[in-house]
Amino acid sequence: MKKIVFLFCLLLPSIALLSQDREAVLQRLRVDVVYLASDLLEGRETGKQGEEMAAQYIASRFREAGLQPGGKDGSWYRPFSFQFSSNPHGGGGGEQRTGKNVVGYIDNGASSTVVIGAHYDHLGLGIPGASLHGSDSPVVHNGADDNASGVAALLFLAQHLKEKGPRSNNYLFLAFSGEELGLFGSKKYMEDPFTDLKSVNYMLNMDMVGRLNEERVLAVNGAGTSPAWKEALENVKAGNLRIKASESGMGPSDHASFYLADIPVLHFFTGQHADYHKPSDDSELVNYEGLYDISLFIAGLIEKVDVAGKIAFTRTKDESQQAASFKVTLGVMPDYVFDGEGMRIDAVLADRPAQKAGLEKGDVVIQIGDLKVKSIYDYMEGLSKFKKGDKAMVKVRRQDKVVEREVVF
Repeated sequence: MKKIVFLFCLLLPSIALLSQDREAVLQRLRVDVVYLASDLLEGRETGKQGEEMAAQYIASRFREAGLQPGGKDGSWYRPFSFQFSSNPHGGGGGEQRTGKNVVGYIDNGASSTVVIGAHYDHLGLGIPGASLHGSDSPVVHNGADDNASGVAALLFLAQHLKEKGPRSNNYLFLAFSGEELGLFGSKKYMEDPFTDLKSVNYMLNMDMVGRLNEERVLAVNGAGTSPAWKEALENVKAGNLRIKASESGMGPSDHASFYLADIPVLHFFTGQHADYHKPSDDSELVNYEGLYDISLFIAGLIEKVDVAGKIAFTRTKDESQQAASFKVTLGVMPDYVFDGEGMRIDAVLADRPAQKAGLEKGDVVIQIGDLKVKSIYDYMEGLSKFKKGDKAMVKVRRQDKVVEREVVF
């Protein structure tokens, strides 16, 4: 008995240290998100003063973590120019703007490099065609989940890999700008990379990882871009997460730029929500415990994969193209991390067909007209069969019963 007590006492400092480490990391994650998503930065619009302030903050955190600068002439920045048009539908003209990617590097003397990225720009005071807040008046869009959360995870991984990471790869940390305007930052980076793209082992992208739900589901897109991903994702236990993997390497975020260059990618995502692209996406709504666990999971994944050397690339079918185009909308926000059968509604938009028909947040759409809905792609295919003014019976599962409503598109 004395031996057991003695051993337990020996363990107490380690347990306390782990607890302290967790609290210190959580506090750092909070500080990073709160600053990047503060009104002071005015929504971090590419080419504006708020973006510059965010870039300086990220560079200072890279320096603090002990990274080397990966910009030109010893700087932390790789600037890029682009044409900004206030007309979201294009049509001539526009102003010349300069954005900047922030780049930090860990040189382990390896022959291959892992790229870890997250975009730090957002919508400023409301970019036309991008903001969903329903008003033309300028309102700060702080973008706490989108994507101060991803940047906070990026900064965690930079410090973690510098202090404790494996040495079989070099690590390049990229904070992209211009993502919200059309992946400008990552596309420009691919034209003028820090390292030879042939030496890039794989790319990880954190975009909106701040709203882990109660079911602890983390969506991981791009799992089909290398045969190495499936086993690694199954074997990482850190964070106690439920992984919902999809195959496609394409998607509306910066990993797509790397996938198109035949580089294995993964995109980590906790799902859309009612605050997406709205002024209400603020730092107090971020699930910091969840963000910590996701960051630990990604660190564990890197450790698993990096023992395999350079991993193989495989091209995938673009799942987002599987469903036909459609001319109507139900007026809901799908729950992209739902892993059950059907399409769960994460939010019902005001004055749209779903609200008028009495559909509710949490309802799971299981049938539209004659088409049974088993996934979000079935849901999109169902919408493609209708045009404005058509009516359809929509069946939803609401708790333990099935509800049927007529929807007018």
